[in-house]
Parts: sequence; structure tokens; C-alpha cells
Amino acid sequence: MANDDTRESSIGNSVDALNHPNDNGNAVQRRRHCRNLPSVDSFPELNGTEPHPPEATKGPTFMKILIILAAYLGVGSFCFFLLRNQISGKKTNGLLDALYFCVVTMTTVGYGDLVPSSTLAKLLASTYVFAGIALNGLILGKAADYILEKQQVLLARAMHINERVGQAEIVKEVESHKIRYNFLTSLALVVVLTILGTVFLSVIEKLKFVDAFYCVCVTISTLGYGDKSFLTTGGRIFAVFWILASTICVVRFFFYLAELYTESRQRSFIKWVLRRNITRSDLEAADLDRDKVVSTAEFVVYKIQEMGKISQEDVTAILESFRNLDVDHSGALTASDLVQAGN
Repeated sequence: MANDDTRESSIGNSVDALNHPNDNGNAVQRRRHCRNLPSVDSFPELNGTEPHPPEATKGPTFMKILIILAAYLGVGSFCFFLLRNQISGKKTNGLLDALYFCVVTMTTVGYGDLVPSSTLAKLLASTYVFAGIALNGLILGKAADYILEKQQVLLARAMHINERVGQAEIVKEVESHKIRYNFLTSLALVVVLTILGTVFLSVIEKLKFVDAFYCVCVTISTLGYGDKSFLTTGGRIFAVFWILASTICVVRFFFYLAELYTESRQRSFIKWVLRRNITRSDLEAADLDRDKVVSTAEFVVYKIQEMGKISQEDVTAILESFRNLDVDHSGALTASDLVQAGN
């Protein structure tokens, strides 16, 4: 029971430290001086000098994404250019048609204005489309995230254009409402690309406004009926970039729409969890050490678990990790514990 009391006292001190950081800092220094423990500065992992994961664990950079995309389109265009005589349809320029065919295939738009006519070309197209689907989901999605992140601050600033809001406040608001700004940014990009595509098809491809808008909708939704498509050299040059951007943005828009809806439901659930009355069974479930007393830390852990942000298995694993690190069984972790544990 002595260790349990010590552990409860330590947990209580940790909670108090959140409310009174200055007092806790002085208390820590006094305890360290009395016990003659080594300074936490001797351990980089404790003083925050390694807050970020190693570079190897991070996702690909935007430049790497562009290189992979360029390689994918380059190899595909070269192959289909060599097989240009085995592809039938409405053609303009051999290399441009090959690149255009690659983009239409990888985005699954598939107008049908260019189609493989030989066995070899069909097998190559079949392989290429599955590779394109994987690339769309795995790499181009990251490229879209990069573009959206660059636009978030601009959108937030535009929404506060009549207010004197500093850069720090703008960044803080973006981080606090990241999903909402992602949704609004993707929506704005979809609208801009839709208007741009409609105008271009009307002016360059000489389509009626309704037909141009219809072609845009068929394209960005990847339906690709094929009755309307890009047939001119200039149109296909535009299509190579526009189809990539528009199809990705539409997918991301619906993704963020679903995420925004989920977040809204989650927030409502969290409010309900925080406001509902506590029952005797709740107290029993929150009592982690079974001492018939629920401490502040135990109550916080229980509420976080009830919100679905952490599972019982996670709590058990964390407690087990704590016990392994607490070498002297004092109920609190110190630098000497880590030294003795070999960390």
C-alpha cells in the first residue's frame, strides 16, 4: 500500500503540475537537488531535443512525388509512343497522344477517343491502369495534401481580411480547424478547376457551354463517357495537367467532406461524454488500481478512454511500460530510473 500511496501522490503532483507549472518546476529542482540526481539536460530524449521522428519515417517530399510521377508518365508515354500504330482513335501528335493516353488511363477517365487495338497494347494498358490507380491513391494524394496545406493559410487570412489578425493567430486557427480548412480549400479548387475546364472547352474545343460543362463533370467524376473529349493539340496539352489536378481535387473534396462529417459527430459525442452524469459503475471502471478511490489522473484517463481516443489495451500497455521504467518502484520516473533501466 505504501507504493500505491506514493504512486497516487506522484500522479496527483503531475496533475497539479499542469495547473501550476512554475510551482512544479521549483519543486522538481528542489527534489533533484536533495536527491543529488543527474540533470535532465544530460538526456536529450527528456529535454525535447528530439521531438520529431527521424527523416526515414517521414513520407515522401513533394519533389520526390513529382519525380515518381514524371518517371511513371515518362515510361508510359515512351511505351505507348512505340506502340502508337497499335492505338486507334482520333490522333494529333504521336508523343502528345501517348502522354494524353497515359493520363486518361491512370485517372480512369477513359474517354475512348484513343483505345489500344492490338494484344500487346491491351496488355500494356491493363497493367498501366492498375499501376495508375495505386499511384493516384498513394502518391498523388500526398501531392494534393501538399497543395492544400499551402492554401490553408491564404484561405484563413481571406476569411479574416477585415480583422487585424497576426500570422501566429492565423496558423493557430488553421491547426485548430484543419479539416474544415482542408474541405473549404478543396471545394474552392474544385470550383476553380471546373470553371477553368468549362471555359477552355468552350473557347478552344469550340463546344457549347452546356456540352463543355457536361464534359467537365464527366471528366472530373472519372465517368468518361467519351462522347465529348479533348480532340485538338492545344486541348490535349491542357488536358494532361487539368485532368490530373481536377480528378485528384474532387476525390480529396469528398474525402474531406466525409472527414468533416465524422469530426462533427465525434465532437458531439465528446460533449455528451463530458456532460453526462457519473454513475457508481463509472467510478468502479475508472478505478485503475482498485483502491476504491478515483484520482484526478484516473478520471482523466477514463474519460479519454470513453471518448474512444484510447483503448483499455492501450492503457494497460502504458501502465506496464511505466512499471518497467520505474526501477526503484517509487511511483515516479526520474533520470536515475532511465539510467538504471539502460535507456
